Amino acid sequence: MQTLMRVTLLLLLITACAHNTTITMQDINKLKALSITAPVAKRVPHDRSYHGKTLTDPYFWLKDQGYPEVDDQDVLDYLNLENDYYQEFLKPHSDLVETLFQEFKGRTDEQETSVPYNYNGYKYQWFYRPGEEYRVHSRRSLETGDDQVFLDETALAEGHEYFVLGDWDISKDNRYLAYAFDTSGDERYTVKVVDLETGDYLNDVLEDVQGQVDFGADGKTLLYALLEQERWHSKEIKVHTIGQPQSNDVTIYEEVDEGFFIGTGLTSSEEYVLIVSSQGEVQETYALPADDLMATPVKLVGREQGFSQSIDHAHDHFYILANDTHKNFRLARVSDNNPDYENWETLEQGSDSVYLMDLQTFDQFIALKARDSGNEKIRLRSYSGDQDEIEFPETVFAASLGVNPEFQQTSVRVNYESMITPDTVFDYDTASKKLTSLKVKKIPSGYDKSKYVTERIMAPARDGAMVPVSIVYKKGYKKDGAQPLHLYGYGAYGATVTPGFSTLRLSILDRGFAYAVAHVRGGAMMGYQWYLDGKLEKRTNTFNDFVDVAKHLIDEGYVSDGNISISGRSAGGELMGGAVIQAPELWRSVNLGVPFVDVLNTMLDASLPLTPPEWKEWGNPIESKTEYDLIESYSPYDNIQKIEYPPMFVSGGLNDPRVTYWEPAKWTAKMRHEKSDDNLLVMRINMGAGHFSNSGRYGRLKDYAEEYAFMLVAHEIME
Repeated sequence: MQTLMRVTLLLLLITACAHNTTITMQDINKLKALSITAPVAKRVPHDRSYHGKTLTDPYFWLKDQGYPEVDDQDVLDYLNLENDYYQEFLKPHSDLVETLFQEFKGRTDEQETSVPYNYNGYKYQWFYRPGEEYRVHSRRSLETGDDQVFLDETALAEGHEYFVLGDWDISKDNRYLAYAFDTSGDERYTVKVVDLETGDYLNDVLEDVQGQVDFGADGKTLLYALLEQERWHSKEIKVHTIGQPQSNDVTIYEEVDEGFFIGTGLTSSEEYVLIVSSQGEVQETYALPADDLMATPVKLVGREQGFSQSIDHAHDHFYILANDTHKNFRLARVSDNNPDYENWETLEQGSDSVYLMDLQTFDQFIALKARDSGNEKIRLRSYSGDQDEIEFPETVFAASLGVNPEFQQTSVRVNYESMITPDTVFDYDTASKKLTSLKVKKIPSGYDKSKYVTERIMAPARDGAMVPVSIVYKKGYKKDGAQPLHLYGYGAYGATVTPGFSTLRLSILDRGFAYAVAHVRGGAMMGYQWYLDGKLEKRTNTFNDFVDVAKHLIDEGYVSDGNISISGRSAGGELMGGAVIQAPELWRSVNLGVPFVDVLNTMLDASLPLTPPEWKEWGNPIESKTEYDLIESYSPYDNIQKIEYPPMFVSGGLNDPRVTYWEPAKWTAKMRHEKSDDNLLVMRINMGAGHFSNSGRYGRLKDYAEEYAFMLVAHEIME
């Protein structure tokens, strides 16, 4: 590739002399297409009409019409050609990929172990054996001291290209283990049951499980959500009785609206199972006695009430975070023997600045996670109303409630990190009000926190909103526009990319990059309204925020235009598509991970299991011309133009049920056809995985090494 770039540079110089033009660094530094011919997808006429408009899509054929089975040979041939082309890109950069992989691996604790926790008479822990891809789960009896490995993921993964352990649960009598696993990446789980006394598998095998599995209080029943046979969607909550065939399982809840997702959860008191059906901002919740799964569920909140809530239980009361009276949620409670909405009692009013995000009940207190003007807080509230906020060592950080499985605890486990502080597990003692560090992520190859700087700035968006930006760089980074910067974003579903730590990121910080996270609207960094201001008719705020953050970083001297690499995954991949369509001149390289870029076609396809539930997030272009026009106006795939675009790395998974493989494939095919430049465009489709690509820890590191190599080569950093 270095030779190819020197030839390209010579040709540019010759052309410049002949035409008396000026060579810019932006012209020279682009990552050019390979010397071999890139794959060209055929174009097949395909027109459909909606609301009096014609939607033309010559790459519609890339969606196998037999999906979810993908066996169309033309489709497979095209995907394989793209993978072959991608491998050609990797060949001259194999040393760089290997260097990065070894750096990543060197920061990985080969024998990492979790902080143990006590539950129901046992101390639980997971650990890695040196060199293995997957975890081992063990427990020690608090009575006898005997150790037992009850789940060996490495053994379970043997013979499978892909393996993910989903949920697992152990019966209250400590007799049986039930665990869910996926070996294809389609997130359609199988559940098996093991007798922990004998080590033998029972005959009970549950197929097409959504992922979560819970034992009833009797230890003889299992609760799960059943996926429909042809769709990645659950309509039924089932109860399975140990020893019975799955065909005998009893449906205790059925969702009739395909636009709603369903799931279950056990309250912290372990007295109730909650059944939740949700669509966007609306949730409906039922309570079921944990010791009687066949009882009639009691409705706590109806979907017709039109708000979101999180619910837990303690001391004969349900405790609720609800955004019924304020978008940032209030804290309320209600007696479990008369839980009607009109009986709710407000304990804490909603606030414009404080966003209440999560709660967990304990015997003596309630733990609350909140975000105050973008800064994370964890506080404990007694049942009499006294408050105690945990004080953390930094001002900009990410914190969350950790593993706290027992109702009667005198301490609270908390996860903590910042952009310069590795993942840390604390216990907070409620009596002494002190934090005790139990584990700090080990980085075997070494890490000196004092060599790095992190900061939070606010960038003005074009409509006047101030967008938070978290930045990290190595000391000595000169804010003179000369050094490269990587900008990351997501911006959907209210999910917030918190200012956390990454061992991978060190590889670019040490090569002179700054790394920034744009906390754009569509996420919830600044509260629930921040999320609402980035969805439906306000969706373009997300793309505008990201571009405006980049321009502010340029104005402030962090970087120059054309020297910014960007990345995002899933809905963040859609953000990357929107950003590259709006401002292609700003970016040195773009990484679109499993990108949701074909928004209009996907929202028009009601046969896809995730489309009806997503209409509340993006709009329903089938029913509404206004929403059709809106999505058409910003859908990245539909707005590719015949102009120059920066180098792009695109990825996807053949079995991905969330962002189907044809979205990255169609984007790549159309972009190749339309763009007027010869900048490199590659696509990596994992033919044996889904939304989360490689399942093993080292396999994931190799994927990341390839993606980082693409970015570094785009910046002409070859080692």
